[in-house]
Amino acid sequence: MDSQETFISHLIELRNRLLKAVLAWVLWFVLLVPFANHLYALLAQPLLAKLPKGGQMIATEVVTPFFVPIKVAMMTAFLGALPYILYQLWSFIAPGLYAHEKKFILPLVISSVVLFACGMSFAYFFVFPVVFGFIVGIAPQGVAVMTDISKYLDFVITLFVAFGITFEVPIVVVALARMGMVSVEQFKQARPYVIVGAFVVGAIFTPPDVISQIMLAVPLWLLYELGVLVASWVEKKAGVADEEAYRPLSEGELDSELDSIESDQNRT
Repeated sequence: MDSQETFISHLIELRNRLLKAVLAWVLWFVLLVPFANHLYALLAQPLLAKLPKGGQMIATEVVTPFFVPIKVAMMTAFLGALPYILYQLWSFIAPGLYAHEKKFILPLVISSVVLFACGMSFAYFFVFPVVFGFIVGIAPQGVAVMTDISKYLDFVITLFVAFGITFEVPIVVVALARMGMVSVEQFKQARPYVIVGAFVVGAIFTPPDVISQIMLAVPLWLLYELGVLVASWVEKKAGVADEEAYRPLSEGELDSELDSIESDQNRT
């Protein structure tokens, strides 16, 4: 009966925290809806900046001019509410974790969010200008580049996700090494395969120009190397901690420990 009541109380707590997270998302969305068109204009700026003077985007469906900016506002609202959503998630799972698990998971979650945001920023400020400049530049003479706003949104979301996940590589490497599933030495041995895989991923998720492929593949490789370095540092730190924990006590430390035990016994 007690276990059933505990399970129900956990479900109620989970429901409450999910409601709080959803309400935060809705609040952000309500605040951003009046600026939906401006948000889309900001998102479209990398392409609009590369179009010839007077170039513009188009909407091929009746309701697209309304729904696409709304989608942008909704996604922006989710990003704005994400810290609070993660806080609610952490508050739910933290009581069930050991102290060492909290010390490992919390920095991991924060780092993953920061790195994902860095990946999106890298795509927006560095990759988009190169990609759209290439697309506009190779258009045949007499062909006007007039991208549909819905197709453009799908395209940039794909690149945002691709670069966001790419920037998560150090987190994955460190987590796998910390859990003992893959050793640092194995990561180093896999380096040639990772480099080839990085360029394959770049070819799949970017337009068919060499520059944008390199702009995804090279950060993926460098971030992998960064993850290996951090994992090596974490592994050495954990090894030192283990050695310290199991190190035999010196004579002075042993006498001090015995005195402490004797003092406790005398008090009792």
